[in-house]
Amino acid sequence: MTHPARRPVHEDMSWVLGPLLELPHVVHAAVISGDGLIQGRSPGLEREPAEGVAAMMSALQGAARTTTAAFSGAEDVRLRQTVVESDRGWVFAIPAGENTCLAVFAAHDVNMRVVTHQMQVQVATLGAKAMSSPPRDDVPA
Repeated sequence: MTHPARRPVHEDMSWVLGPLLELPHVVHAAVISGDGLIQGRSPGLEREPAEGVAAMMSALQGAARTTTAAFSGAEDVRLRQTVVESDRGWVFAIPAGENTCLAVFAAHDVNMRVVTHQMQVQVATLGAKAMSSPPRDDVPA
């Protein structure tokens, strides 16, 4: 009897976005895996646009690492923050654990310090929850 291939079960991490979405001028937020999959999204962000955001954020993070490595001459580059400003607002992205990032889209008049601080708080909360969760088998026997 063959068993289906084991695939990791991705928990919906949308719960971590609540405090960010309460901040003035924050429009959307998402938790994104390094391979471009959406792991959590704000309620107003529909699935299709969220998947597009996840794919592009994955590519952007890769481009930011490669660009930084080229400029600095270092091979091992770890991003701390990626910030994009456009005529529509700001995109902030920070690492949120192993192969994951937290991304926020906000209007121009957002307080950048408050947003980036709260993002760090939420990443710490996400990490604390992951450390306190018991391991689980993702495929029933």
